[in-house]
Amino acid sequence: MTATPRLLLDRPRLERNAARLRARCAELGIAFRPHLKTAKCAEVARIGHEGRTGPVTVSTLREAEFLAEDGFTDFLLATAVTPDRLPRVAALQERGARITVVADDPAMIRLLGEAASRPLDLLLEVDCGEHRSGTDPDGAALLAAAEAASRHPFLRLQGVLTHAGHSYGTGDPARLAEIAEAERVAAVHAAGRLRVRGHDCAVISIGSTPTLLYARHLEGVTEVRAGVSLFWDLAQLSRGMCGWDDLALSVEASVIGHQRTFPGAAGALVLDAGALAMSKDTGANAFMPEARFGILADAATGERLPLSVAVLHQEHGTVPVPDALWFGRLPLGSRVRVLPNHACLTAAGGHGGYDVHLGDGIPAARWMRCDGW
Repeated sequence: MTATPRLLLDRPRLERNAARLRARCAELGIAFRPHLKTAKCAEVARIGHEGRTGPVTVSTLREAEFLAEDGFTDFLLATAVTPDRLPRVAALQERGARITVVADDPAMIRLLGEAASRPLDLLLEVDCGEHRSGTDPDGAALLAAAEAASRHPFLRLQGVLTHAGHSYGTGDPARLAEIAEAERVAAVHAAGRLRVRGHDCAVISIGSTPTLLYARHLEGVTEVRAGVSLFWDLAQLSRGMCGWDDLALSVEASVIGHQRTFPGAAGALVLDAGALAMSKDTGANAFMPEARFGILADAATGERLPLSVAVLHQEHGTVPVPDALWFGRLPLGSRVRVLPNHACLTAAGGHGGYDVHLGDGIPAARWMRCDGW
């Protein structure tokens, strides 16, 4: 029997999730550029494009290099790039890949222009309310960034990009629709300002799963980036973005201890999935406090169990039980699935790849993923 903890991926759920995203993009009349920062896996990327290669979003150059080995050629690097990484970008271009990079600061654009050794497609990032990165879509810095790009022959301004990450702060459909519209308006308005100044803006790229699902329309937008919705997780479930039967990613863990003196409960199960296997993200707890560090499910069926991981150590997960009958239901050596709060961080926990199953928890394939930057 395969050792635990291990990362399980339910292929039928993954395929249904991908189909839902493609259908939503088709309904809105926009292109789908799936974000692979969660999956970091070529097989998942192909399922995102219905079995084919296609345009993808990546958060690291390592993801682009990994996917290029499987035939992907159109990459949007959604994290702002620095000049020291341009040789790796050039190496990908020499292999036939198209890499679009992102920047939001005129000073950084000047540095990129000076360091570039070959033509480089560029998107300007604008801030639509998250305040993580990006410039004011109505500010002077946006125009200054475009002007800086136009002064360097190797920089080819293609358009703008934004991300409504703050949409994860609510589960209210009306509020999500408002955020989606603000995201759209910020990107379209920024592109309009650039076009008035004579700059090309063929690409208007937005991206967040909630705003894709709740946007009233996306007029003026050309593509959407969404990633976690291929897998879903408890953070998204807690906000009503998906259902339990949509959750494609879990961690299979073994019961390695029965702790009968755990305070405030009838005792606790001890799992071999700790912080390194699960991550300490508690993204679902604002809307679903019972999720704690992950909700347990039956190992074979995926049926939800009324148990969750309350304490994480590096290699131990502690699951309080309401009565001692659970020690009989889940004896030492038995297995469970743990559904994570945040699929992106859990998948990045050193598992190396996915044990892919067809809904029964029995692995039928092994899909590798990449890590690093």
